[in-house]
Amino acid sequence: QVHLVESGGGLVQAGGSLRLSCAASGRGFGSYAMGWFRQAPGTGRELVAAISWSGGSTYDADSVKGRFTISRDNAGNTMYLQMNSLKPEDTAVYYCAADPYGKVERTYGSAWSLKPQPYDRWGQGTQVTVSS
Repeated sequence: QVHLVESGGGLVQAGGSLRLSCAASGRGFGSYAMGWFRQAPGTGRELVAAISWSGGSTYDADSVKGRFTISRDNAGNTMYLQMNSLKPEDTAVYYCAADPYGKVERTYGSAWSLKPQPYDRWGQGTQVTVSS
């Protein structure tokens, strides 16, 4: 059973930076793809960034391209999201997601899905608030 715990959220001024972490426990961290989603009040959960099992392939949403960087440390069972040049519109609850059973790959032939449904494991979320 894969268990995910996010940390690193908080309140920051526009233009500032935060680094989110997602610590994983359970089977085979280095064997499955993962991603970061976010959800603002009244909106659906959107994919922000994703990373393949090896870290060799990554995806960034257009809204965060050039500002956010996803990475993973398979030896340390942790995934990260470095967020720079934060904007008020980045305010949301950020969730890490994992695909330990390969459902995303089987469904989309890719290491990531723009939709949250194929991901089987989720963290509890961490709030990021960016003030103007």
